[in-house]
Amino acid sequence: MASFKQKTLRFLYPILRKMAKFGKNGTVLNNEQKATPKEPFYAQQVTLNNGKNLDFSTFSGKKILIVNTASNCGYTGQYAELQSLHEKLGDKLAIVAFPSNDFREQEKADDKEIASFCQLNYGVTFPLAEKGVVLKTTEQQQPVFQWLTNSEANGWCDHAPDWNFGKYVIDKKGMLTHYFGPSVSPLDKDFLEALEK
Repeated sequence: MASFKQKTLRFLYPILRKMAKFGKNGTVLNNEQKATPKEPFYAQQVTLNNGKNLDFSTFSGKKILIVNTASNCGYTGQYAELQSLHEKLGDKLAIVAFPSNDFREQEKADDKEIASFCQLNYGVTFPLAEKGVVLKTTEQQQPVFQWLTNSEANGWCDHAPDWNFGKYVIDKKGMLTHYFGPSVSPLDKDFLEALEK
């Protein structure tokens, strides 16, 4: 069940997104030089919030969207948009959410509570990773985010998430093509166009 704060943030989400679109949370980066990874993306694995391992090689031939998430953030309403995207493009696009408490402690819940919150409030059916660290400041950073935020691994991008709901797009060949900041909706025209490329 959503708390009063979560319900309020959900209501305010469209306003917060528009207000932040032109700041750092509206950052958009793309791999214009078509740099190829120095380390293969498909070697990455993650432990899901149910304890099972997910090997990213199972998504070979699909585009992949990696998103760092939190339940008590002004952008939490994007869970509904991500679910909509999953339902429309699930055969072409794999979405994996990475809950994290890195930004102002907006994800204090444990994995079981996070899964329940996402399912009850947003009907989320795409995979949720085990809660972990997405920022580069500690050795505990999730291995997938070590790859996403290190140009020595992915070929070009050193950019860590600006806030909750930073979005990284991997193409069908395992190349990192884009980073979209939190205020860019997964249903925005520019975002959808990037998925089509």
